[in-house]
Amino acid sequence: MAPAKSSIGGKDMYSVILPTFNERQNLPIITWLLNRTFTEQNLDWELVIVDDGSPDGTQEVAAQLIKAYSPHIQLRPRTGKLGLGTAYVHGLKYAKGNYIVIMDADFSHHPKFIPQMIEKMKQGDYDIVTGTRYAGDGGVYGWDLKRKLTSKGANIFADTVLRPGVSDLTGSFRLYKRAVLEKLFESTDARGFTMQMALAVTAKAKGYSIGEVPISFVDRVYGDSKLGGEEIVEYAKGVLQLWWSI
Repeated sequence: MAPAKSSIGGKDMYSVILPTFNERQNLPIITWLLNRTFTEQNLDWELVIVDDGSPDGTQEVAAQLIKAYSPHIQLRPRTGKLGLGTAYVHGLKYAKGNYIVIMDADFSHHPKFIPQMIEKMKQGDYDIVTGTRYAGDGGVYGWDLKRKLTSKGANIFADTVLRPGVSDLTGSFRLYKRAVLEKLFESTDARGFTMQMALAVTAKAKGYSIGEVPISFVDRVYGDSKLGGEEIVEYAKGVLQLWWSI
């Protein structure tokens, strides 16, 4: 893994790692929102796009965005659909920031919450700040009842078994201190949909502090969800494996 780079000129830099698969329609808008958010906050930033061989032209769109937003964007493609967890590991190898944001490309995670997460981390000197749908005024919009119950039930199940003290274990909108995320990747084997849960549980076990910021989670605008029955089974197995290992 590449060594951490504290930032350009000693100033903090925020690297957003964005895994993509068939996000051609979403990518230009989420990039524009990220640029606006960081520019308004006068923060150094970059976007690391990790695309898993999208057949819809996502990489061609990314190439155009690199030209439009230079030097803030880099594309680090992979040859196939290799999984969400390994996409973060891959992206971290190329990220230059001393703070790492992980999020989805489909607008379910709005960049407007990033400044709140940064402020939360600074105020409490947290190692990790996670966006939560299930605390404060956080919420979920656009899901049917079945999916809401599935998500909430997954979090209750994990919280009951693992007791990590985090309200949204399955959420994938987080801000990490780079050094902390590198340590967690070294000690966490999970790389699928269970990875977010494994990172939070491992972080707590290692004594890292986790802050929470309520977010509004909105179902994707374009494209299809990657979550299916196999992932739900994988998640349940992952909870039990974590319980056995901690």
